[in-house]
Amino acid sequence: MSATSHPPEVTRLASYQRCVERIRRAWPAFLERRRQRLAEQERYGKASEKVAENILEDLFTLVLDWELTDLNHQVQYADLVLTHQGIKYLLVEVKRPGALAWNRHAVERALEQARRYAEEQRVKCIAISDGVMLYAAHPRHGGLEDRLFVSLTAVEPPLDLWWLSVHGIYRPRPALLASAGTVEPLRLLPEAAPALTLEAEAELLHPKYRLPAACFAYVGSPSRPETWKLPYRLADGTVDERRLPKAIQAILSNYRGTKVSGIPEADIPAVLLRLAEAATSLGRMPHQRGDAAEIYRQLADALEQLGYAPGEQGQEQGQGSYAADQRASAPSARPSRQERRAGGRHAMREEPSSS
Repeated sequence: MSATSHPPEVTRLASYQRCVERIRRAWPAFLERRRQRLAEQERYGKASEKVAENILEDLFTLVLDWELTDLNHQVQYADLVLTHQGIKYLLVEVKRPGALAWNRHAVERALEQARRYAEEQRVKCIAISDGVMLYAAHPRHGGLEDRLFVSLTAVEPPLDLWWLSVHGIYRPRPALLASAGTVEPLRLLPEAAPALTLEAEAELLHPKYRLPAACFAYVGSPSRPETWKLPYRLADGTVDERRLPKAIQAILSNYRGTKVSGIPEADIPAVLLRLAEAATSLGRMPHQRGDAAEIYRQLADALEQLGYAPGEQGQEQGQGSYAADQRASAPSARPSRQERRAGGRHAMREEPSSS
């Protein structure tokens, strides 16, 4: 995302303009230092996790505006925690260089570990990086809401890094505004699921289904499998075509949630959207085919009542991801209490740029 696609209320901020200029100015030097840190990988064919940590340290302190004193290592098993004035803002799980794949499934499997640590420490934003890419998200509504996904090898400086800066990390990132007047949730990762690259023994599995948390439509607590509801993906991350309609029916047969206990009513819309995206990836929704099964028609009707309709993202490929109609009262995620407190403190010192 370019600077011009960031909302005006952000781009007018003096702190944003300073940060963007810093990113542009420091990026070439960061790339050179990153190349030097990865020299041992070229020499011996691999590099340790420590190399990725050093790359991230350069990113946060040289490209972004965090101080070295804001970086905390091995905090209650978390590899890296960023704090400002004593408040924890970001928890990062670090993997050795090149250990992560460029797709949503591989990242979510790695993020399960970060989510458990973040839940214990009450941190609202989590990230994972291998020194090649950086992905950040918010655990909300039993799933993940994308915040940032950038390549650390890109020639052009990724200005989206602003959202992880000192004055950007506490601000809610808005959804995308499509030309048709719909608000489309950020979808920053490809959906394809390759062969797994993470060690299975490091994962927590559901005792009944023998699946990790990423395979469930709702995850109440990443460290408590009994709170994982509605399995809809296979162990390799692909959509389970047999379980998907059952997961949808479990909600729609009794929308208020008595049939699927343990899912708060406020989180039901997000769960339905998650299931709709899976159905869309299979081409099962009514806007994709005229002979859609009744369960997918019911899902489309429920989303329409909630203010969602097929959006513009992916229409050329026939995907048609669902988006919230601005004219409808679609549910939106409220910022956390920590975000509101932090935002209030920073806003008192923040002034729009006069330029």
